Amino acid sequence: MSNNKSNVNKNGETLEDFLGELEQVVDGLESGDLSLEESLGHFEKGVVLYKRCKNILSKAESRISVLTDSLKEDDWKEEE
Repeated sequence: MSNNKSNVNKNGETLEDFLGELEQVVDGLESGDLSLEESLGHFEKGVVLYKRCKNILSKAESRISVLTDSLKEDDWKEEE
């Protein structure tokens, strides 16, 4: 997948980067080897990563909406 502007944040990190980190956080939590404090730290990091993923996906969704709306307008113009 190419790194276009909807797939990259301002620091050059991609959705895939964040998902990989989030997967590591989840694996750590699921291992059961972490102390309570470590688990809380992992959970907090997971929330931050989730929000970053959601932000990138929201931007991509907005771009898709713009493109699909433009298709609807093109269809309407062709009917005239």
